[in-house]
Amino acid sequence: MVFLCYEKCSTCKKARKWLDGRGAAYDVRPIKEQNPTEEELRRWQKMSGLPLKKFFNTSGRQYRALGLKDKLAAMDEDAQFALLATDGMLVKRPLLVGEDFVLVGFQEAAWAEKL
Repeated sequence: MVFLCYEKCSTCKKARKWLDGRGAAYDVRPIKEQNPTEEELRRWQKMSGLPLKKFFNTSGRQYRALGLKDKLAAMDEDAQFALLATDGMLVKRPLLVGEDFVLVGFQEAAWAEKL
């Protein structure tokens, strides 16, 4: 599994502690320095079954600075994927990517179900 996170994020810290407490094996990928590619995001969104909007970090500074609350609805999906791929801080975190699943954000019940 790959755990994409931002080291200063309290939710990421909580998720990592949760994973470690269960002895889960995973590789860490810092989302700010190694932001997901457009291809990865497309694959992960499809695997997750979630709407693309769920992949945006709607509480982040970048999201607010770019005024995405008002702009996303007018953007087509290709433009949204391209935008997400430009900056890892726009992507909701943490992400946990397994062989056949993707978990977006930390929700303990959903994570427990997959692990």
